[in-house]
Amino acid sequence: MQSFQAVVINEVGLHARPAAVFVQTAAKFKSSVRIRNLTNGKDFVDAKSILGVLILGVSKDHLVEVEVSGEDEVEAAKTLKEIIDSNFKGLL
Repeated sequence: MQSFQAVVINEVGLHARPAAVFVQTAAKFKSSVRIRNLTNGKDFVDAKSILGVLILGVSKDHLVEVEVSGEDEVEAAKTLKEIIDSNFKGLL
C-alpha cells in the first residue's frame, strides 16, 4: 500500500472541475484509491466516486490523505500526488 498526505491549494478545493479531474485520474488505475479529509475529520471514501469526493468537503488549504493499494499503486500514488501538488496545472 502507498499513502501520502497533501495540502489542496486550489482555490475551490476538490469541488467541481478539480474533483472531476482527480476522480477521472484515479479511475485510470487498477488499484483501489481512497481519500479522506484530515482537516475536517471526514473518513475515507472511494476516490473513484465523484459523489464520495465531493462529500468530503475539501476546501482550499485542507489536508487530505490518499491511500492506494493494488498492482499499479506506486504509479497511481505518484500521479495523484503530482496533480494535487501542482494545483492541477494544465488539467483544468
